[in-house]
Amino acid sequence: MENKKKKIGVLTSGGDAPGMNAAIRAVVRSALARGMEVVGVRHGYNGLIDGDIFDMNLRSVSEILHRGGTILYTARCKEFRTREGVLKAKDTCQKLGIDGLVVIGGDGSFRGARDLSLEGIPCVGLPGTIDNDISCSDYCIGFDTALNTAVEAVDRLRDTSQSHDRCNVVEIMGNGAGHLSLDCGIACGASAIWVNEVDFDVDVSIVQRILDTGKTGKHHFIVIVGEGITDVHSLARYIEERTGVESRATVLGHIQRGGSPTAKDRIMATQLGYHAVELLEQGIGNRVVVIRENHVVDFDILEALQMKKGIDRKLYEIARSINI
Repeated sequence: MENKKKKIGVLTSGGDAPGMNAAIRAVVRSALARGMEVVGVRHGYNGLIDGDIFDMNLRSVSEILHRGGTILYTARCKEFRTREGVLKAKDTCQKLGIDGLVVIGGDGSFRGARDLSLEGIPCVGLPGTIDNDISCSDYCIGFDTALNTAVEAVDRLRDTSQSHDRCNVVEIMGNGAGHLSLDCGIACGASAIWVNEVDFDVDVSIVQRILDTGKTGKHHFIVIVGEGITDVHSLARYIEERTGVESRATVLGHIQRGGSPTAKDRIMATQLGYHAVELLEQGIGNRVVVIRENHVVDFDILEALQMKKGIDRKLYEIARSINI
């Protein structure tokens, strides 16, 4: 009897990240090159439950390498957090003959991939988040693009800050993780960088630093604050009251998610997507494909979720020493 052609699906889940389309493209074309069939799942796990699925071919992923966002759309799915939701998704896969899935997203997406893997549908996760907070991976798809977007925005803010001798307090995304804030802060020469991972005293690390630096002849300042730590508008008012330096606050927000992915994100996403298909071709699931020490490797999802990841403390100390 003729062997059944293997069929895999690909979906994006959670927050969008530049480079997701490059990963989708790599998955689709790598699978087709191996004689596999590929389907796209729209709107993350919602699409898997609802059957919002379509066949993909070579031309389905033409001209998407340079595009931000995700052509498959993305969402967070409350129903999939329940056993009933997982079983609905499993039923959809079985009805359509889907032998495995590539899931591009963050920790929450990986938990869903693990749940589905344990129900007999092999899933492979790819780290896609601008927060760069996937513990098992040194690098996440979308981080470099978001970083460059943030740096460009802060550089523009610096021009007007310098023109008016102001302090500009800038909130950077990260969902509690300080990787984007730290890298942006050191790249932009921020006078202070406030991230969750480090004990921080506003009066010492911002107010006094501005006062001391002002005595050296500098009269404009950039303060980087990680998302969710404090209200940056209130912080700007406090800085102005304590230092006498006119202060403004800017929340960069979701502009950091959009835009054409950098070369680094395109290359990383392509490598990871290719490796994911290699695993599914062998029937291997419950894995996360990541970058570790500049190599593409894969981990058991549960093992990956249990890993811890902090910021680069040495880089933080360098920033404190140099950005004055």
